[in-house]
Amino acid sequence: MSHIYTVTLSDAEDKALRAVAVDPQQWIDNAAHERCRVSIDNIVAKEVERKLSAGESISGSKEDIVLAAQIKSAAEVKAEGEAQLAARQAAQQAVEQPATPAA
Repeated sequence: MSHIYTVTLSDAEDKALRAVAVDPQQWIDNAAHERCRVSIDNIVAKEVERKLSAGESISGSKEDIVLAAQIKSAAEVKAEGEAQLAARQAAQQAVEQPATPAA
C-alpha cells in the first residue's frame, strides 16, 4: 500500500525552495524518503535489540520488521505526554491549593 501526501507552498516558499533546489518536487520527495529511512533504521535497531534481549528470532526485511513492530505513532506519544502533563499539573494544583473544609 502506498500513501500520497500533498504539500502546499506559498509563492514565497516556492521561490525560496527553488533558490536551493533545482527540482522542488524531487527535493521534497527525497526529504520525506530520507526521514523515513532514518526512522526505519531506528525502529529496526530497537526491534532487533528487543528481540535479541527476549531470545526471539529475527527474520524478514526492514519493512517486514517495521510493519510487525508494536510501535506508537507520534500522535499517540504526544497525546500520552499531554495527558501525563495535565495529570501532573492537576496534582500540583491540588498540593498548592488544598481543599477548604466544609463549614
